[in-house]
Amino acid sequence: MTQRILVTGGTSGFGKALAQVYAARGDKVLVTDLAADVGAGVLPLASGGGEVAYLQLDVRETEAWLQALAWVEGRWGGLDLLLNNAGVGAGGRIDVVPLADWDWIIAINLLGVVKGCRVFTPLFKRQGSGRIVNVASMAGLVHPPAMGSYSSVKAAVVALSETLLHELAPFGVEVSVVCPSFFRTNLDRSILRGSDPTMEQSGARLVSDARTGAETTAARTVEALDKGRYLVLPHPQGALAYRAKRFAPALYHRAMKRAGRRVAVKAAERDAAAGRG
Repeated sequence: MTQRILVTGGTSGFGKALAQVYAARGDKVLVTDLAADVGAGVLPLASGGGEVAYLQLDVRETEAWLQALAWVEGRWGGLDLLLNNAGVGAGGRIDVVPLADWDWIIAINLLGVVKGCRVFTPLFKRQGSGRIVNVASMAGLVHPPAMGSYSSVKAAVVALSETLLHELAPFGVEVSVVCPSFFRTNLDRSILRGSDPTMEQSGARLVSDARTGAETTAARTVEALDKGRYLVLPHPQGALAYRAKRFAPALYHRAMKRAGRRVAVKAAERDAAAGRG
């Protein structure tokens, strides 16, 4: 059955890959992002009677969310899947990253998701159906050192998703949360922001060196969503880390402390090279 889908942050990276999977199988996809319009070749091509459209949407703005709601109700008569994907990357040590960076990532990665859920939940309740899919991160489940702001907002998205899973079930509304590990995307060059150079370089390297690309990650994610899974872990190494935290906490914490020591060493080396040691 054809689905009506809204994807935020859908013109690049994981969001675009997700939109392509749904469009290729004939679903109706509304791609949203920050740009007022998009050029040729940016949006995926629809197949099998599907439809692909674009709408400007800044997830930080409630009015923009209300306009998206009006669009899907007026054009499609409703929505089947809200895919809260838009997000930014940031990391750094707690005593280095300024509060302005925290405000920035909270506004997009957390409150952007909250606003989308708040605006579309009444529609889903009236329909008696629908699904919210929130894209978090493995950092929302496993919390490495020097990633406090990113881990915090992604953990909050996981908590929000679990809350809504139970809160909205009586109304026939489903909820899922996706927690990918690092994969190759444009995050490192377009929206990765860091006031801590040591962690910014490390984060960019983790993204660029990842074995799995956005397309494979999207295909695995959609397959899991089709099976009705709540928690989607599209990367085996991420699932292994999550299981280690749950079932072998002592080993997990030792590994994280070793990672913390590596961060401290890299930062000291960088400071020394810059004449600050």
